[in-house]
Amino acid sequence: MAVRKLEKGEWRAYCDFLSEALIGKHAEIEVVSLALGSQIEAEWLPLMGIVYDPKDDIIEIALDGLDIMVQSPQELYVDDSLVGLVSMEVVDGEGVRRVLMLRDPLMLPAPSASGSSGS
Repeated sequence: MAVRKLEKGEWRAYCDFLSEALIGKHAEIEVVSLALGSQIEAEWLPLMGIVYDPKDDIIEIALDGLDIMVQSPQELYVDDSLVGLVSMEVVDGEGVRRVLMLRDPLMLPAPSASGSSGS
């Protein structure tokens, strides 16, 4: 895995790519700041998309039932490997860090079609 910092000019295209590539992933978002400490903002919700709007200077992380808006993002770090993105960190203008961790949803076995017959 390699953590790398993306330049602001790359953010929009990278986020657009992520929105398509990460369909079906689940995400946990941790907020880290000196004032708040470390807190979980979202816990393993389906990821709907990640968008950077350069006009309004906002990164939006859309989760199932929750939209997280990062105003005036200053830095964007990604941790990707051969299998894809593992995590992403966004630092806003006040130094608050949001760490997005990704994983595949838990795949449960299909219910058994043959129930027990009492014969």
